[in-house]
Amino acid sequence: MSGFGPCDLFLADCPARLAVEVIADKWTVVVLAGLSKGPVRHGELVRLIGGISRKMLTQTLRHLEVHGLIRRHAYAEVPPRVEYELTPLGETLIEPIHTLTEWARANGDAVLDALDARPEPAAHSD
Repeated sequence: MSGFGPCDLFLADCPARLAVEVIADKWTVVVLAGLSKGPVRHGELVRLIGGISRKMLTQTLRHLEVHGLIRRHAYAEVPPRVEYELTPLGETLIEPIHTLTEWARANGDAVLDALDARPEPAAHSD
């Protein structure tokens, strides 16, 4: 796709679809939110984000860096120090993430209630 004009979000070669896929990853929103207040080290992010493994955090950070949403800065120190921070592009996601977070806070119980209200699956007899 040439990048000119609007595209159909459902088409595989639409840049908007790629952007949605990047931010729809399980850990992306949480990691971006964790970086929203300024540069953070890897270990700090692990502590800040409950349930994420170091390996998954590293993969998520690399993914976000490749797509231009965060920047990695390695300092020439002993011991080595690496910090991650949002790029200007990544910063444009903070307000939408805040809106999504507020929606989740307001509706989290309703989502769980709907999950709990599901009928039990019928037993299969073959």
